[in-house]
Amino acid sequence: MQVPVQISFRDMPVSDAVEAACWAEAEKLDRFYERITACRIVVAEASRDGPGGNTFQVRIELAVPDGDIIVNREPPAHHHDDVRIAVREAFARARRRLDDHVRRHRANGRTQLP
Repeated sequence: MQVPVQISFRDMPVSDAVEAACWAEAEKLDRFYERITACRIVVAEASRDGPGGNTFQVRIELAVPDGDIIVNREPPAHHHDDVRIAVREAFARARRRLDDHVRRHRANGRTQLP
């Protein structure tokens, strides 16, 4: 990546373990597609109430040629009371979206991505 990964926490304390998981997942994406120019991750505690306990929102913004890929995993549509699972699933979705981006460019006859 041309710009270092940015990780921020909202409405929750900073967690070294979650930050390390975000870095590891971002590095996997960078190895998959080295043309990512920037990656911004926001991990937020969305709710402290309710029978399920805390819920977490993970937003990933990837800057790539020809646009941005934004993944926003938030409850209640996809409830997780374990922040590590929320991070892992958000990055899995980002990987699928990135894969779709690469396929679309190849399908349009571009042998080399811009």
